[in-house]
Amino acid sequence: MKAANIGKILGVFGLLLLLSSPFTLFLTSGSIAIAATKAVAGAIMVGLYFATNFKQFGQFASRRSSFFFGTTAVMVLMTLGALVAINYIAHKKNQRWDLTERKVFTLSPQTVSTLKSLKEPVRAIGFVQPDHPAYAGLQATFERYHTEAPDVFDYSFKDPRRHPDLAQKYQLRDSQTTVVLTRGEGANESHTSLNVISEQELTNALLKLTKVKDQMVYFVVGHGEWPLDRQVPMPGQRGRTTSLSELKQQLIQEGYTPRELNLAGGTTVPRDASLVLIAGAKAPFSAPEVESLRQYLAAGGRLLYFAEAYGEPGPELAKLLAEYGVELDKGVVADGQFNGGSPYVVLSLFFGRHEISLPLSQRQLNIEFPTARSISGLSQGLAEGVKVTPVILTSPFGWVETTPDDKPAPTEGEKKGQLNLVMASTRDTSKALVKRFDEARLVVVGDSELLLDSNWGHEGNRNLVMNALGWATQQVEKITIRPPDRATSTLELDAEMLNRIRFVSTDVLPLSLLGVGLAIWLSRRNK
Repeated sequence: MKAANIGKILGVFGLLLLLSSPFTLFLTSGSIAIAATKAVAGAIMVGLYFATNFKQFGQFASRRSSFFFGTTAVMVLMTLGALVAINYIAHKKNQRWDLTERKVFTLSPQTVSTLKSLKEPVRAIGFVQPDHPAYAGLQATFERYHTEAPDVFDYSFKDPRRHPDLAQKYQLRDSQTTVVLTRGEGANESHTSLNVISEQELTNALLKLTKVKDQMVYFVVGHGEWPLDRQVPMPGQRGRTTSLSELKQQLIQEGYTPRELNLAGGTTVPRDASLVLIAGAKAPFSAPEVESLRQYLAAGGRLLYFAEAYGEPGPELAKLLAEYGVELDKGVVADGQFNGGSPYVVLSLFFGRHEISLPLSQRQLNIEFPTARSISGLSQGLAEGVKVTPVILTSPFGWVETTPDDKPAPTEGEKKGQLNLVMASTRDTSKALVKRFDEARLVVVGDSELLLDSNWGHEGNRNLVMNALGWATQQVEKITIRPPDRATSTLELDAEMLNRIRFVSTDVLPLSLLGVGLAIWLSRRNK
């Protein structure tokens, strides 16, 4: 290649460096040294262009190269102007994309709906020092909440050692790391605190702070139901135990108050009951117990029944369920195609048109039923005003295994096809003499084991159960998708490293590509 052509290429690169040095100084790096280095290098390259092409300057006004040089300069200026405009628009719009697998930097639907439902401003005070390892993550979480709801959520950080009045007001211990959420002013101020800082904990604290009253959930006992706290042997796994402790914790976090209730002797359901829950009863209910539940539902009560695969509710409770349009089929559900490694561990992503399952359907969350009963919907013998709706179903490959063994397969006479796994019933009770609510609500789930600690971590299961509670108690804001258990995998970058990345991505890389493109164009044109 001739020296003149090499000089032209160097001249193009030099012109790029010269014209982009102010861009580097004021927008990309802010470094005077880098901008000066680019300007000096650019001036040297432009000087080399003049040194290798000085013989052509006399013909500058008449030759095509003059026109080419001018158009190149204009093109460079236009490209740099476009880069500046694009970066300015990107800065103003500030669009973000969360490319992490578990959406670590995206607020969950539950958090978004909770923020939108705030009636008055809430302020978060982080009693965390700047050098604490959790400071940066907490600040980022606060900022996401503030960005989503700037008018009702604000935050600040305080050092309790410099604000002893706040430490005394919120009863903080020395060197305690905590977050306090406050609502209201002066004598009307209310607050709640949390020590485990995560999106789930922060959103639950918002719910707790803004709730109107406790939602009492009564867990029926006396029939071998799964206990709330006490450990019991895990089904099919020798030596391991389980309970409903994680469900209990979730209930408390979302504003429910769980209590045990024994209906023996015809005990009535307490007047403060927002919901009655039966979790895996293994023994039959007596007639007086069922009558208490019947009267409760007839007055507009709410009941969640989680069936036990190898237990029977008894004829009396079966009769009450039939009055509300549901009947448990004999046997265990199996699915040869949609399962978790065993036909008995049924996976479902088949949803009915119901409020409970709508968020699950939108997110296409799989629901895992370890040992489920199928549910038949009835059309005759129903109580007046009852309406029944499927919520979750099996795939079309499901069947009811009436003789469960280690080699399940559908046989003649067994129920086959798309089976109901969860059903919901409503009944108009607005004209009841002793009324609790205007509508009775019943949800029957064909599996109680999804409530156990060992299965509670499954995101679909957890949201199904909590959505059922939200629907039954008519709390629309709690029919949503909660923050998942996220395995955060992040790379911590300091300010210097971020500046380097920004400089390379917005300065070095685009200018290099532009320079290479112009060099190729020049080389081909000069052949």
